[in-house]
Amino acid sequence: MLYRLAEIEEILANEPGLYLRYSDGFAADLEVGSVDTESGLRLPGLAARPLDPEPWWTRPAREWIARQVAVSGACGTEACGTEDGRFGWLLRGVVAGRGADGEPLIADVEVVGRLADCLIAEAAHLYGERFASGLSAREAELVAVAHA
Repeated sequence: MLYRLAEIEEILANEPGLYLRYSDGFAADLEVGSVDTESGLRLPGLAARPLDPEPWWTRPAREWIARQVAVSGACGTEACGTEDGRFGWLLRGVVAGRGADGEPLIADVEVVGRLADCLIAEAAHLYGERFASGLSAREAELVAVAHA
């Protein structure tokens, strides 16, 4: 179990190639398989978000990680995905393709750890502080237009 964003930073500093997924867990994902919900086609891996900051990212890695954690899964809801049994977890593996929305599909999965609710709350708090007060892109655009 991972409890702080600093733990994810440390893991990435020692070994890049980390991904985030919100689901019922790896065992459930293995049982159900990975399927594109719209087409019904089987996917070659699990859809996940990369936690390694992109080369163009010049802000602190912690902010990239917080953003990925906060905007993934059901983090817009009160429980950040925990109410329906889903939870955030970290994985490594091989990129086997891209999903319909461009997300990496990870095969040969190695489970790294599960995100504690307090880590998700820390990420949501930092995201709210650093990125348009946690507003969606559309809400931020409306605020900008209203103040123009």
